[in-house]
Amino acid sequence: MGPDYDDIGAIAILHALADQGKAEILATVASDAHKDIPATIEVYNKYYKRDGIPVGKTSNPLAPNFTAPNNWNEKIIKKFYPELLNKNYENAVSIYRKVLAEQPDNSVTLITVGFMTNISELLQSYADQYSKLNGMDLVKKKVKNWVAMAAAFPQGKEFNVFKDAESAKYAFDNFPKPILFSGFEIGDRIKTGGKIAERNLLNSPVSVGYKINLETYANEAVKNRSSWDQTAVLIAIENPEDYFYLSGPGKLIVDEEGNNLWEPNKNGLHEFIIHKYPYDKLESVIDELMLQQPK
Repeated sequence: MGPDYDDIGAIAILHALADQGKAEILATVASDAHKDIPATIEVYNKYYKRDGIPVGKTSNPLAPNFTAPNNWNEKIIKKFYPELLNKNYENAVSIYRKVLAEQPDNSVTLITVGFMTNISELLQSYADQYSKLNGMDLVKKKVKNWVAMAAAFPQGKEFNVFKDAESAKYAFDNFPKPILFSGFEIGDRIKTGGKIAERNLLNSPVSVGYKINLETYANEAVKNRSSWDQTAVLIAIENPEDYFYLSGPGKLIVDEEGNNLWEPNKNGLHEFIIHKYPYDKLESVIDELMLQQPK
């Protein structure tokens, strides 16, 4: 949930699809160690009337720790729930372990729209009060698949990967279930957010967040923002082939600096999405979900 603000669109879509009965949100955890990130997540959960969703922080030393220069996270928290500014949150991996242990086998989809720090730490976690299984075995037992906004295809160097390259490499090399990627090139050309900003809904942190950031995030105001993270949420909950082509199986290879390349392999557990439709079709779908008001 930061530094970029497509994260606002991602959590809006997550809640909108949950309101449509298409998903159950089990937990929402931060992969950026900045103190304002978990509280920002909780603002959006509260807005969508899901106060009870666990919210986690990361204190992993590998986790990036920053927010945007315009400080939009703090502005959102102060405007809507200032009491959250000093709240202490539970560790993200503890939440993962507790929530996963409680779910039916092979039932959980993980969605990441940030760094791979928590996933790597989860895989390397040990048995605890929540489960006698180590992290790898817990994921094997409970997780169905993982959808990640990460990397660039067929090769590149992408922010979510290279900012914590060590965790990304470990997670992608060792995750035991299928991973579907929405790469940088997918969301980059899908521009959204202007419509919800134009509504100027003062009670909506989605509208307020986009309005603040479209005007002040960059050196000059823009009308819309790329939709990297929204595409990952969309294909995690909806049928990805309704919107994109699938690459076919293979493996994402990440080096120590966070560079990535794609290796086709008929036995691989990884796939990535490829554009099928003109960008405006996806823009309409994403904007409509972001405009959906809480149920």
